[in-house]
Amino acid sequence: MTVVSHVAAADRLFVAGGFHATTLDQIAADAGYTKGAVYSNFGSKEDLFFAVYERRADRIEAQLTELLADDVAAGLHRIAGDTTGRRGRDDGWLAVFFEFWAHVIRHPELRGRFAAIHRRVQVPIADALERVAAGRGVELPVAALPLAVASGAMQIGLALERLTQPEVVDEALGARVGRLMLDEVGREKA
Repeated sequence: MTVVSHVAAADRLFVAGGFHATTLDQIAADAGYTKGAVYSNFGSKEDLFFAVYERRADRIEAQLTELLADDVAAGLHRIAGDTTGRRGRDDGWLAVFFEFWAHVIRHPELRGRFAAIHRRVQVPIADALERVAAGRGVELPVAALPLAVASGAMQIGLALERLTQPEVVDEALGARVGRLMLDEVGREKA
């Protein structure tokens, strides 16, 4: 139960205060343990953040699997049209996610681990795009994984812009642009 408590406490505190501002002492206290107990399960604050990210990726993967199980095209449209509902609108997570992403860029030794977790959410989308194209009997305009990554990057970027420019980027903009992209996937050229 200790590991679960640490991860849950870390998730709450990272979301509330950020990665760099949150200390292992705070996480241990929130979980009801000592800092030594945290270090007995995690080698660093980065390891603890990765555990939080992995837990969140598990939930998103399960949601994607469910959404894409039957009608793949409809599932992709629902994902594109629900830029906040799939993960829940969680601006605190978005902020700490970007903070940690920047941290990873400055620490190349963390990039592979971050990318592996990140890709777990991208691969189901790429697989679904391939299935839609195959079902339509057409080829994707670019390979499925880069297309899924580009689509996700656009959605994440728009979510960040929404935080700083809500008068320009409302929650529906990502949905509209995502649907436009999906409508073009596999469309036969005239």
